[in-house]
Amino acid sequence: MKIQDNLNRIKSELPKGVRLVAVSKNQPVEIIEEAYNAGQRIFGESRVQEMTAKSQLLPSDIVWHFIGHVQRNKIRHMAPYVSVIQGVDSFKSLAEVDRQAGRFNRNITCYLQLFIAQEETKFGFTIEECTRMLDEGEWRNLHNITIGGVMGMASNTANEEQVLNEFGKLKQIYDLYKEKYFSQEPEFNTISAGMSGDYHLAIQSGSNMVRIGSTIFGERDYKQ
Repeated sequence: MKIQDNLNRIKSELPKGVRLVAVSKNQPVEIIEEAYNAGQRIFGESRVQEMTAKSQLLPSDIVWHFIGHVQRNKIRHMAPYVSVIQGVDSFKSLAEVDRQAGRFNRNITCYLQLFIAQEETKFGFTIEECTRMLDEGEWRNLHNITIGGVMGMASNTANEEQVLNEFGKLKQIYDLYKEKYFSQEPEFNTISAGMSGDYHLAIQSGSNMVRIGSTIFGERDYKQ
């Protein structure tokens, strides 16, 4: 019952319109089934091999989000089933998702991952790089993907003002891109930001999708 209780508590806190991605990386299939039976349908994984193995064992109506750093040579493995790839940070990756989705006659939603943190370990387009890519316009010729929004990770710091500033920057960029490039694209509607430690701040800053793992499942065993 603990996972169900955790899910119910988190969902009761989320404002209307904020979607929950249950981050299930390193969690066994049985634990994911428990969350599924409690009504959760969107799950996030960060390793393609692990996600692929789980997708073959779990119900087909699960909506799989890949939330890790995208390696282009791994995209073909998840293209048959993944719904959303959140960490797209180059045009080459977008083009490869488009190519692989086309092989399976699918359309895959991609979020543009933006580098908003003050940590070199984080991935993502710089704002300048992403804006330049959108300006150049080649992405408009990709017909097997949908650019569905932006994704970002704030710095891992106890400084709430800094975290709010970083999430606020992501919201500003989303608003700019929505107005300039996607005003006629209703599918561009997501700001994916906020994890177990900072999702309240992310929502306060405009996020409408949060990625929560340990608050649902408990601390993960990274030795697996």
